Amino acid sequence: MTAGMPRRSLFLGAAAALAAGLPTLAARPASAATTAGRTPKVLVIGLDGAMLNRIKDAGAANLNALMAGGLTAASSLYAAPMADTSSGPGWSTIATRVWPDKHNVRNNDFTAPAFAAYPDFLTRIETAAPALATYVVASWAPIANTVYSGRVDARVATPDAEYDTGTTSRAVAELRDGNPDAVFVQLDNVDHAGHASGAASQAYLDAIRGVDVQVGQLVAAVRGRYGQEDWLIMVTADHGHTDTGGHGGSTWSERQTFVIANGGGFPAGSVRHDVRMVDIAPTAIAHLGIAIDPAWNLDGSPIGSLVPDAFGALRPRLSGPVDETGIAAGTVGFTHTPPSGWSIDNSAMGTGGVTEWRGWAFTTDEFWTKTQRDQYRELNVRSRNVFAVADSDEWADKTFKGSYDSTLVSPEYPVAGLGTVPVSFTTYYQQEGAQTAQVLAVWDGGTPVAVRSYSAETNGRQLLTLAVPPGASRLRLRFRYTGSNNWYWVLDDVRVG
Repeated sequence: MTAGMPRRSLFLGAAAALAAGLPTLAARPASAATTAGRTPKVLVIGLDGAMLNRIKDAGAANLNALMAGGLTAASSLYAAPMADTSSGPGWSTIATRVWPDKHNVRNNDFTAPAFAAYPDFLTRIETAAPALATYVVASWAPIANTVYSGRVDARVATPDAEYDTGTTSRAVAELRDGNPDAVFVQLDNVDHAGHASGAASQAYLDAIRGVDVQVGQLVAAVRGRYGQEDWLIMVTADHGHTDTGGHGGSTWSERQTFVIANGGGFPAGSVRHDVRMVDIAPTAIAHLGIAIDPAWNLDGSPIGSLVPDAFGALRPRLSGPVDETGIAAGTVGFTHTPPSGWSIDNSAMGTGGVTEWRGWAFTTDEFWTKTQRDQYRELNVRSRNVFAVADSDEWADKTFKGSYDSTLVSPEYPVAGLGTVPVSFTTYYQQEGAQTAQVLAVWDGGTPVAVRSYSAETNGRQLLTLAVPPGASRLRLRFRYTGSNNWYWVLDDVRVG
């Protein structure tokens, strides 16, 4: 939540009220519905304002156990003008599986949400499989009352006086005594501590340790159920915090979130860099055996379906800053060396300029967005892990001659015998002035032919269907960007065929 929103008056400390009134855990016998096999079920736990690095600093035993037994992935957020780094956009993004430019929650006001087009994942579950039992309980009322729809079987906004203690006890009771299939729980006190004392404070660590005990209560309730259930437990956050307290802005710490996934076949102790917060709900839906409909137009995907691309393989080869002064010396995040089969044509490229961005470069969100905040780089939310960028704006921040003219060249792809070939890629493009961006096709080493040009802001997955010339057997793609102290072009996850 952002400052100015109604806050809980009760600040729960590290150990206060953790177990008060919680039901006693007890194993239950298997029901007839589950004796034929393991029934898939999902628990998603949201920790408002929690930061992964501070969870590790706090020595949070239960959260650490979930990470040790499953998957951990750091993720990052947008910033304005797409949306504030606040709870409304954060929880809406997690619930709807799309970024704020689709669900249209830009702050905590919920002025005109597009929840009809992009409903929450529990509503999708109810629509696809009405017999499944869905449940949401939250300490921050708008989650239960606004983000999740009335289609959900049970929505509970915990009374203020009960705060996270009440949320935990209600969720434990539902997990222990009920028979839910998909549960979302939001706990709020870490965010409260962040606002009151800052993410660098002892109070923030204490709040993490406190919520960690509550996470342990939830996990114990799941583990205490009969053994014929296949539970996937995921933990996440809606945003981060500054060291001094607060969020809503564009600093790297405010833009932090994460995904922990335990169960569902995720390898113990695994770490991924290509998982984003929009993948949580699709992963939950897929675990329940519900097919993802392409018509839903989701930004997220089930984690198990994510296929790493060639750019992501460059992560071990990334190096630290050379000319960039806004990036800490220990931050690695760029290379000009392309992956195998790819190349960069800088024959028409100007000289000088900032080394990191002299022609197409391969970089990460952390590295690239730290070059200069609030120039819309934070809106590159659909790229994953390492991506390619041509950035004439940053290149021109040091003395240069000539203009920016660089071409990223793909490997050759076999197309013999095909009438058409699909080409897809993720792109984020910001237009300014006389800059140009072209996708060119080269058939059998011939003359490049333009198949797509960009002249306006574009942010999303692109799909081209190219007609294969008669007799052609090989296709190579060229991505040419020109400019002179203009904006940039991002490419990721290029797929042919």
